[in-house]
Amino acid sequence: MEHIPILKMGEYLLVTIQVDMHDRLAMTLQDDLTAKIVSARAKGVLIDISALEIVDSFIGRMLSDLAAMSRVLDAETVVAGMRPPVAI
Repeated sequence: MEHIPILKMGEYLLVTIQVDMHDRLAMTLQDDLTAKIVSARAKGVLIDISALEIVDSFIGRMLSDLAAMSRVLDAETVVAGMRPPVAI
């Protein structure tokens, strides 16, 4: 099963998505990231989506849910790197 690496940098976590996201991978990332926030006692999460060519409604909702879950776990989330064609 594929996993997206989650790097710990001090009190923060860095998630760089370098592959096309599909629904199962998105759900795996959600589970892995929430577990890592708890185990690392992270204060923040940076999710880099600059390699994504498509952000459909499911992936957008998943990113929103990730931010909400991390907020409940006392960690702020920043999503960075959305290219203009993806935003449109």
